[in-house]
Amino acid sequence: MTDPPGAGGHQDLAVLDLLARRYADDPLVERGTMFRGPGLRVGGKIFAFLGHGDRLIVKVPRRRADSAVASGAAEPVTMGQRTMKEWVAFPAVADDAPATERLWLSAADEAYAYVKSLGGS
Repeated sequence: MTDPPGAGGHQDLAVLDLLARRYADDPLVERGTMFRGPGLRVGGKIFAFLGHGDRLIVKVPRRRADSAVASGAAEPVTMGQRTMKEWVAFPAVADDAPATERLWLSAADEAYAYVKSLGGS
């Protein structure tokens, strides 16, 4: 699936605010943008951002990305004709804001830990 630039709606930004507060104790975490979508960085490296169509896009280890896509929990992220091997998109859960929040918090926590382990600290 192709990920056109842009961010999700107002509800998505509220979840991004929640994520930002979640990592407020880490001075290395800051807001940033990726492909014109608002997101979060740790140590200058993006670990999560809002994609078009109510999706949270995160960076996780390749095996985890493959597993999440294979299980149907996430979608692959394609930029142009290239599938990004460590990036996956978690769509919002239809008509269930609390379930979306739980899913996205979990995905962001995993991405934060992974990217930070890559030298973001």
